[in-house]
Amino acid sequence: MTDTDTTTNTDTTTNTHPAAPVAFPQDRTCPYHPPAAYDPLRAARPLARITLFDGRPAWLVTGHAAARRLLADQRLSTDRTRDGFPATSARLAAVRERRTALLGVDDPEHRAQRRMVLPEFTLKRAGALRPSIRRIVGERLDAMIAQGPPADLVTAFALPVPSMVICALLGVPYADHEFFEEQSRRLLRGPLPADTRDARDRLEAYLGELIDRKRRAPGEGLLDDLVRRQASEGATDREQLIAFAVILLVAGHETTANMISLGTYTLLTNPGRLAELRADPALLPGAVEELMRVLSIADGLLRMATEDIDVDGQTIRAGDGVVFSTSVINRDESVYPEPDALDWHRPARHHVAFGFGIHQCLGQNLARAELEIALESLFDRLPTLRLAAPADEIPFKPGDTIQGMLELPVAW
Repeated sequence: MTDTDTTTNTDTTTNTHPAAPVAFPQDRTCPYHPPAAYDPLRAARPLARITLFDGRPAWLVTGHAAARRLLADQRLSTDRTRDGFPATSARLAAVRERRTALLGVDDPEHRAQRRMVLPEFTLKRAGALRPSIRRIVGERLDAMIAQGPPADLVTAFALPVPSMVICALLGVPYADHEFFEEQSRRLLRGPLPADTRDARDRLEAYLGELIDRKRRAPGEGLLDDLVRRQASEGATDREQLIAFAVILLVAGHETTANMISLGTYTLLTNPGRLAELRADPALLPGAVEELMRVLSIADGLLRMATEDIDVDGQTIRAGDGVVFSTSVINRDESVYPEPDALDWHRPARHHVAFGFGIHQCLGQNLARAELEIALESLFDRLPTLRLAAPADEIPFKPGDTIQGMLELPVAW
């Protein structure tokens, strides 16, 4: 897991299919590389057959062009309450019957939901939030530095920064962060299906009470704006507001926290690339895009076909489960030469780490701003930052959840 590791080449002969379906998902052996067991999938573009955790067969989309085409195809549904909708873990299957705002609904309902919150997540809005993000990042670094090395970068910096940002944006009290961060962890990582269901129940109860308080006395924040809008329109759909709050709160801090921690680990274990970035800070926006492409932390976007779909001579049948492996798609050598290498100079903006089409990540502009500011400030304030444990002994997350570091011991 060094500079040379990122230049490992893979033989990827087009349309060469693995002899038997590959189990999906699997754990990574290096936190920023796809599992070695996925190598046959990289050789089977644009589609391969996989087996999910419960033995169910599904299609895996592996080709970049096919992925962008299919992610924009409304014959693929994201409604997880549909009978037979695929799941990549028992935990996901345990909450499949619960409606998920934005990510788990199709048009026209999805379009209406997205329109309600889109103004808070535009590029202009993300730009306006940069001063407050920079303040939060500075405060967290001040606290970490004052405590002194060694430190766990996950708990001291990577997790609190996006938690504080999304709390301020939504109007959620950061004083409650330990509760909702723990429930988010249980929701996404279990370990048991019962943990996932209980975490979802606890989050919904907490956010329902918060929304009730905002109905009585609205404050400042996106949830307050939604409460006021519903009141002015005569709507009383409390459950929809709770669903909005759950997805925005959980996704708003978990994904960015993992990118900060895993991005830092990747840079520290690739010192040549880090030195290049430090020598030319103008490379940072491109480096953030390249890190998102290579790391692909949300690996396994789920869909179900509602009609037959032909893809390069193969047919996805109505009712089939379809999974998008962002880690494989983002290493399509026909789009990214030497795809396993970190290259700050390549045009990586058209990666699918945020998805594509109508369900492309709502918070992508905010995530980019947070990542740029967090990484720039971290390495500027701590020029001697280094790992405080051997790289191959630092634990990272299993393959059936958002990828990232469980902890990241650092010193300076």
